Amino acid sequence: MGKIYDTIDARLTRFLLDQPVFFVGSAPLAGDGHVNVSPKGMSGTFAVLGEHQVAYLDYTGPGAETIAHLRENGRVTMMFCAFDGPPKIVRLHGRGRVVTPADPEFDELRSHFSKERVEGQRAVIVVDVHRVSDSCGFSVPLMDLRGDRDLLDRYHERRGTGYFDEYHRTRNATSIDGLPALPGV
Repeated sequence: MGKIYDTIDARLTRFLLDQPVFFVGSAPLAGDGHVNVSPKGMSGTFAVLGEHQVAYLDYTGPGAETIAHLRENGRVTMMFCAFDGPPKIVRLHGRGRVVTPADPEFDELRSHFSKERVEGQRAVIVVDVHRVSDSCGFSVPLMDLRGDRDLLDRYHERRGTGYFDEYHRTRNATSIDGLPALPGV
């Protein structure tokens, strides 16, 4: 039922890009730390950069768990599920890194995504994928997509640059376990 792939080929790329939502899992090294799973979505915010590399735009939100975990240990898993069409689940296991707007490579990486949704972006998360697998997805429900929510866009559009700098400094500086996330931003 499941298969391991050598690369993210054209067929897998199409599948990944067609999914309107995916999930990102990460964890700190400490055994008593909190495992985090974050849903991600919004069209134009995920990109396949190569046969072993993907990235997504990360937006300002109430937590910065994935960023903190990646800074500490880099481990990350991304999961994509088909909610329509043939059942399928694809997992990308890899090592991630955080590229903020202050980093030299940010603009080049940002060019891989939709030109919209600039307000509130806090990083590009780049994942070097070392394992690509799929599984059946037989128990994943069929659901109809009604569209992207525009709440985050509207919320971010009402804020100024100073708001995000302050928010990152005061609310995204550490994870819930106290790991550095966006310190000194």
